Amino acid sequence: MDPADILAARRRIGPYLRRTPLVESLWLSDVSEARVWLKLESLQLSHSFKSRGAFNAVIARLERGVPLKRVVTASAGNHGRALAAACERFRLPLVVFTPADAPKTKLAAITRHGAELRSQGQDYDDAERLALAHSRETGAEFISPYNDADVVAGAGTVALELFEDMPDLDGIVVPIGGGGLVSGVALAAKAIAPSCEVIGVEAEVSCAFLTSVRAGRLVEIVPGATIADGLGGNPDPATITFAFIQKLVDRMVTVSEDDLAAAIVGLAESEHLIAEGAGAAAVGAILRQRIEPRGRILAALVTGGNIDRARLAALLR
Repeated sequence: MDPADILAARRRIGPYLRRTPLVESLWLSDVSEARVWLKLESLQLSHSFKSRGAFNAVIARLERGVPLKRVVTASAGNHGRALAAACERFRLPLVVFTPADAPKTKLAAITRHGAELRSQGQDYDDAERLALAHSRETGAEFISPYNDADVVAGAGTVALELFEDMPDLDGIVVPIGGGGLVSGVALAAKAIAPSCEVIGVEAEVSCAFLTSVRAGRLVEIVPGATIADGLGGNPDPATITFAFIQKLVDRMVTVSEDDLAAAIVGLAESEHLIAEGAGAAAVGAILRQRIEPRGRILAALVTGGNIDRARLAALLR
């Protein structure tokens, strides 16, 4: 996989998705003494960046002549919703395995797009095991939310838009769950502006990649509960994203649950933006100075806005 794959992905998904805005945050810039721009993937179709990878994965397979009689995936919610929209558009049957406690707003959207929802995993790792077993048993095409070259390439199109809108960026702050987004963004960013720092952000209670990078190999962790449900769990032991992270991500930091809550509330109060926990992780890292932002030109990826109303209300209280 190389930057040409990301350019091809942009061609494929352009007719189906939104080009999301990049807006300067005066609130976050003032707090951090930097110039901070927000890439609002929360305004993407399905309200998360996952639409990019999902649509590219489906269209690329159709272009290659892959027989997609059945499709299956595992998801904490956003990838399932995005893939359901892509499969609905191309009239493909889809089964989505999720954790039983996935946010209701995400689960409702999956079924609204006509996918078969199996919300029975104990956690994300269990949902992924169930989806892979279903693929083996039925022959359904498994499309991972991160361990898939087409998904990674689709996610990387975010970086193309970033540099078109703000060529002087010296840092991009990216939440890390399974690593598909940061892999694609880093691959594109290093091809366009090698000196631009790519900073990955994980939840403090579920930092599988930071732990693995320090160990020099992919290691399994015991993930804790987090309001950033999209960042929880372990990646597939054979994931392609670990190599990208090792090679291309300059630095990794973690954010606490308090950091995530403060970022969600700050975005709502100061920017009138709704973000879910994972979607606010990059903002939390800048807001609480988990990185040194002063004097820099940074883009923070607001990766999703699918948060249950009750959780948002509780945080705002």
